[in-house]
Amino acid sequence: MKKIILLFSFLIGSFHSIAQTNLTKPEASQRCAIEQRIGLTDIKITYHSPLTQGRTIWGELVPYDQVWRAGANENTTISFSTNVKVEGKI
Repeated sequence: MKKIILLFSFLIGSFHSIAQTNLTKPEASQRCAIEQRIGLTDIKITYHSPLTQGRTIWGELVPYDQVWRAGANENTTISFSTNVKVEGKI
């Protein structure tokens, strides 16, 4: 009986240490993606959602009269499954 308890304790301890080594800390600004099908076209937008972390973003970190880059850690990307044509002003 003691051998079974000892073996069980060893296995639980080993599993716990293996599980802990595979954990990675998430980025401060999380990766986000959204997909939508419109007609026959699949559209996917991938971006990093910036976290304020107690900071005032608009008006301080990013002045109101300046262009702000969309995405926090990486550039925002958009992809289409078919060719699209953009008309008019953007």
